[in-house]
Amino acid sequence: MGGYITGFIGILIFPWKLIASPGGYIFTWLIAYSSLLGPVGGIMIADYFFIRRQNLNLRDLYELNGEYSYSSGFNQFAIIALVVGILPNVPGFLTTVGIVSTDSIWPWVSNLYNYAWFVGFAVSFVLYYFLMKLSLKTSALSKLS
Repeated sequence: MGGYITGFIGILIFPWKLIASPGGYIFTWLIAYSSLLGPVGGIMIADYFFIRRQNLNLRDLYELNGEYSYSSGFNQFAIIALVVGILPNVPGFLTTVGIVSTDSIWPWVSNLYNYAWFVGFAVSFVLYYFLMKLSLKTSALSKLS
């Protein structure tokens, strides 16, 4: 049943229109998709390698109230870093799709879209790292007092 649902959705999104022209496929779909994946990668790498130093508490991964449950199951800092990492790429996407004219946006802002993955990765990585370090520092101070 899952295969039929996936096949039906695959037909509904008209994938042949994505590859009708390489410019539309590369500059619209792939870069837009990378502007979402870059921030996700930045958050994951910052958390695993720099915040947790490659140490995961395996038991708490599966606990409802474990170390990774955060606030109602969502890490607010990760969501903030994701949204802020996507934002610099939005003007370039809007000009590429044609919703906004290129005259209404500074050229350097819309050109950030050409490097969407890297921009999103860097912004989310730095923001998430500092928000989590600040959070860990304040929680450590509250435990001391």
